[in-house]
Amino acid sequence: MSNVSGLFKDLTTIKKARNGRLASWDQRGKNQDYWEIPAGESVTLGEVEGPGCITHIWMTSSCRKVKAPSILDPVQNASAAPVMEIHPALGVIWDDYDPFYYRKALIKITWDDQDTPSVYVPFGDFFCIGNCYPGNFSSLPFNVSLKPEEAGRYGAPCSVSCYFPMPFNKKAKIEIVNENELPFILYFNIDYEMYKEDLDPETAYFHSCWHRENPCQGWGPQLQVNSPEVNNVTNFKGEDNYVVLDVEGTGHYVGCNLTVKHYQGSWWGEGNDMFFIDGEEYPSLNGTGTEDYFNHAWGMQRNAYPFFGTIVHEGDTDGFQVSYRFHITDPVRFEKKLKVTIEHGHANHLSDDWSSTAYWYQTLPTAKKLTMLPVEERLPNVPQLPERKLVTPELNEEQKAAVENYEKRWEVYGPARQEQFRIKEDKARRESALNTEFAKKQRDEYDK
Repeated sequence: MSNVSGLFKDLTTIKKARNGRLASWDQRGKNQDYWEIPAGESVTLGEVEGPGCITHIWMTSSCRKVKAPSILDPVQNASAAPVMEIHPALGVIWDDYDPFYYRKALIKITWDDQDTPSVYVPFGDFFCIGNCYPGNFSSLPFNVSLKPEEAGRYGAPCSVSCYFPMPFNKKAKIEIVNENELPFILYFNIDYEMYKEDLDPETAYFHSCWHRENPCQGWGPQLQVNSPEVNNVTNFKGEDNYVVLDVEGTGHYVGCNLTVKHYQGSWWGEGNDMFFIDGEEYPSLNGTGTEDYFNHAWGMQRNAYPFFGTIVHEGDTDGFQVSYRFHITDPVRFEKKLKVTIEHGHANHLSDDWSSTAYWYQTLPTAKKLTMLPVEERLPNVPQLPERKLVTPELNEEQKAAVENYEKRWEVYGPARQEQFRIKEDKARRESALNTEFAKKQRDEYDK
């Protein structure tokens, strides 16, 4: 029988286990409890020897561009909180959000001795942040907590949690791959349990992957949704459906989050969900509409429940919706393969921008290698302001002096600030190794 914890079921049973944690806490004893994830690098948050199970992941992050020379000392300021929440109008500091770093960074988790990850997803999308646009919501497996003043901003900082249990027999390796041109700060706690006995050979391992079609290939995007011409077209085999998951192996699908940016101006739903289990030609699970799959009706409402709901409502954005559905009590089981699909508009007539993160459990090995689109193909489509043609007037002496002094101050401040970034990046690299060493020490002590 498996040692892996379940939801509430083992709280009344004494269990032979030892708790452990990978964290970004400052191992020098200071209060810089975060890592600066370097640009263009992959950093291992830690490796843990098994048998064990990750029980909870909490993270918060932020990524800002240095826009101007601050009047704060860059060395002294480096010991303060990493995000200075001072409005740039005050002239003290001017750092601006990188709005899309949630898609430029990836979370990558590899189990046991596999040479391919079982979790490989854009950082934000894994935690249900669609289109780099965080929204407050609470479900059983995922939570996002966002300050009210940060709402409605791409790239806004927030806290994220994942409660899906993630068992492993030999090893768990958690990495962050930063494919951005900027570093970003990351606070994290990854809680896990260590067990004495190996897991059951039938243990299913947690998996997650991301997919995007931009645009979906619709056959009639100019035709109005719910028009008689569209509604009388048939689609029995799910040809050209949007694919949430296509996987081989033995396991069960436990849900997804879906982001849809709609372009027709009508309604993006009406497409049925279709599940193809173990290679069947026709789907054995047929739905009645996209909103119905997410347990809503007559469109999507502004609510979030333990198993389903809205994270970001299309009425509150520039035309995109983020929804979720978790099959915690009704997992979709498969023995050989599973294909989870949804029509993009009835019979796939719409050409919208769809992206999704799928979550499932299956036995190892992970049969299909997970892939990832290049950064430029992951970025969300957002409204663009037209370029301005600026004409600089002839400057007087005071104005010339102001510009020159500003540039001189930037020449000093810019490199000094960048040097502090490099120091923090070295700290992250160093503590990456220390985290794995500390986890190994805990494992050895527990085994004794």
